[in-house]
Amino acid sequence: MTIALIDYGAGNLHSVHNALRKAGATDVVITADADVVAKADRIVLPGVGAFRACRDALVGIDGMVEAMGAAVRERGVPFLGVCVGMQLLADAGEEFGRHEGLGWVPGTVRLIEPGDSAIKVPHMGWNDVTLTAAAPALLEGGEAYFLHSYHFDAADPAHVAAVTDHGGPLVAAVARDSIIGCQFHPEKSQRYGLSFLARFLAWKP
Repeated sequence: MTIALIDYGAGNLHSVHNALRKAGATDVVITADADVVAKADRIVLPGVGAFRACRDALVGIDGMVEAMGAAVRERGVPFLGVCVGMQLLADAGEEFGRHEGLGWVPGTVRLIEPGDSAIKVPHMGWNDVTLTAAAPALLEGGEAYFLHSYHFDAADPAHVAAVTDHGGPLVAAVARDSIIGCQFHPEKSQRYGLSFLARFLAWKP
């Protein structure tokens, strides 16, 4: 089983690669080759940094977005987006202006604005992951590591798989068809994160 880990300059690429290996993956290919992604059995999109920069880097790889779409949206290949890799699934992101996303999970990525002025942004550190009724079987409740200033404001509650609380509810995971996205960092979430990745490797949506 080939897992394509998309290399578009994301800072957490190698830590996600190491975590996938620790979770049991034996054939992880770090790649910027659209043909490799098109043929993969699973696809992982990491991501840290600004929405626009990550989007531009991904779109800048010839044929990559089209290959991802053909594999995931047409063939139903399991897909995992991590942090900004999840945020890019949205219709748009509002960091440094409004910028178009992939549009795979309807919604907009917006600045976190806590209801309590004492709550700091970015949301950083360990926090609860609480499942919703829409959570697929590969998600479990627990504690995970977060680091983000923008959050996924989903247009349809049916796509919100888990939430966390930081001065109000924030989306911790989205899910749709063969797509799962997590705002938390599984590669930094120790046992919880590795368990989640192991379930992704076995996932049959």
